[in-house]
Amino acid sequence: MTTNILLTGASRGIGAAIAKRLDAEDVRLLALSSKDGDLDDPATPKRLWDRALAELGSVDVLINNAGIFDATPLDLPDDEWLAGWERTMRVNLTASAQLCRFAVQHFLTRGGGRIVNIASRAAYRGDSPAHWHYAASKAGMVAMTKTIARGYAGDGVLALTICPGFTMTGMAEDYLASRGGDKLLADIPLGKVADPAEVAEVAAFAALHAPPSMTGAVLDINGASYVR
Repeated sequence: MTTNILLTGASRGIGAAIAKRLDAEDVRLLALSSKDGDLDDPATPKRLWDRALAELGSVDVLINNAGIFDATPLDLPDDEWLAGWERTMRVNLTASAQLCRFAVQHFLTRGGGRIVNIASRAAYRGDSPAHWHYAASKAGMVAMTKTIARGYAGDGVLALTICPGFTMTGMAEDYLASRGGDKLLADIPLGKVADPAEVAEVAAFAALHAPPSMTGAVLDINGASYVR
């Protein structure tokens, strides 16, 4: 049976790897990226959801991967710091929440469905002083996903979170370079950052194969750099 999947943030890194991995499955995939709409615009999530319904007919799985990782140093002028905070929250958390809401409403009419939210190790461990907002947005995503899982499991709506550590995407490469690279790698017992394909493998499992009793789970993939 074919599974209809809506994936955001599919242009590069983890999202592109997820799209490639799902190509090996019996899936109809709508893979969207920033060129399909700016998630900083509150109207974009509804447009993307409506497009998914128009192109796929229905959605069985939502994978929220879109996100930004913009530095907002503490010493910025107040208005710039706040603008950075609000943009990150809008793109990373609020837009994902809107899509989750549309998905849950849709799933409740169809006997269920799955949500997979790509968060971050930062949700639990925190991040650099210039990335308070990023860590907070990802912690919010974890809490949101757990709430969905607890609230709608009885209706067949399953929700899981994936929390990667450093992954060799464009965002992570820039951050590693800015933070000393080798010193950060020394903090990862495995000795390397994750490859996007590794995260994609976990995402495909969560989206298609994870048993229902796993709903609400947070799946870490960080080379043992943070163990809960």
